[in-house]
Amino acid sequence: MKVTPIHNRKFKSKKQPGKLHELATQARDLAKKRTSEAEMKATLGVSDLDDAQPVPLQTPPIAEDFAPAWPQLGSEALYGLPGDIVRAIDPYTEADQVAVLLNVLTAFGCITGPGAHAQASGDLHPARLFVIQVGDTSKGRKGSGWSIARSLFAQYDPEWAQSHIKSGLSSGEGLIYHVRDPIWKHEPIREKGRIVGYQDVEADPGETDKRLLIVEPEFASTLAVMERDGNILSTVIRQAWDNDKLSPLTRHNQIVATYAHICLLGHITKDELLARLDDTSKANGFANRFLWALVRRSKELPEGASLPGDALQDLVTRLRACTEFARTVGVMHRDDQAKRRWAAVYHDLSEGKPGLLGAVISRSETQVLRLSLIYALLDLSPVVCIEHLHAALAVWDYCEHSARLIFGNRLGDPTADRMMEAIRQAPQGMTDNDLYEFFGRNKSANERARALTRLAALGLIRSEKQETGGRPRTVWIGT
Repeated sequence: MKVTPIHNRKFKSKKQPGKLHELATQARDLAKKRTSEAEMKATLGVSDLDDAQPVPLQTPPIAEDFAPAWPQLGSEALYGLPGDIVRAIDPYTEADQVAVLLNVLTAFGCITGPGAHAQASGDLHPARLFVIQVGDTSKGRKGSGWSIARSLFAQYDPEWAQSHIKSGLSSGEGLIYHVRDPIWKHEPIREKGRIVGYQDVEADPGETDKRLLIVEPEFASTLAVMERDGNILSTVIRQAWDNDKLSPLTRHNQIVATYAHICLLGHITKDELLARLDDTSKANGFANRFLWALVRRSKELPEGASLPGDALQDLVTRLRACTEFARTVGVMHRDDQAKRRWAAVYHDLSEGKPGLLGAVISRSETQVLRLSLIYALLDLSPVVCIEHLHAALAVWDYCEHSARLIFGNRLGDPTADRMMEAIRQAPQGMTDNDLYEFFGRNKSANERARALTRLAALGLIRSEKQETGGRPRTVWIGT
């Protein structure tokens, strides 16, 4: 909800007609001027206002009650090595602790590869995360949160940092290319100008290392690209989260990738996100594979702060040990205590929720599973323990709260969402004719009736009959 500061609001008063009103207005203005001058002289300690020095404008703060509560990261999320990294970096960056934490978890999951994994309903779930950080343009310090984390991993695996971190998603085929299998061509064997047989020739050796971290500082551009006709980027991104085999499924393009291990970090503003991801059909197949996290600047460092050269050395050593350990692990399970806790939270995690929010968070149990696996590997544990599950749940709670603040009560139905917003902003309610005019006379009666029925069924609006002296009219009012 947009809150207009009180000092910017305009209030209308009824004007009194005639000369009396004009004289009264002049008298009030003169009184205000004299009072203001007297108060200013007393406040500034001068006898003449010309001697006064400029005073910075102070904007009255908005009452905290008007602002929605910002999500809070539970202390359990800072368990073990991830927490040590966040605390070590925090004094030297303006980035949000949540941004640093998610960057570390995602990058570690990528650098370890797909070997360590959990199983659920026959599906394999490696340490593979897709994370989008939602902030207010550059003020969220989303980029600075990644730069330090990147340097941390680059210190012990410079080849991965140099060759396996990419940006600039533009097509599904382009994404597959970076983790492609060898490409073979069936070519004829010629002798003296005659074809005597055929042989398979390697036309492209492909990529032997299938680890890839996509970092998109302008994720809005990625969403825009996916809206183009014929673009399969959304499909390939879904494939990359689900499993390790990618294919464009086109007859003339033979590029494929197997055993691919792709993770993704993206940055976007809330306004850009809501403009691009405005209906459930998009969210159902795409957005629910991402963790959505609100981030903001944690502090101001006017002089900047350089990270001491040896500040991260111990953390780098521990990260290297965790990475080497993770590559020796195969299938991972929960211990008995974690199993009991999982059984207690599973219903709430897997319970479906309505609207766009429900579509965005509909893979919550799988996200928690993958997060808990990563925390266990960063704790040199081949099994998921209660601490790892609690850490994963704390991260998920933050992301779910973020999603609620980002998507709110949106239904993922553009017509119904716009209608609900218009009705709620009309204190006296709106009639069907008002809504017809609101949509520029471009929505049919059936479409308006469908949206009204859905909003009423969810209890978001209610109808009232108003007497008009003739046929009563129906007015829709927000609840």
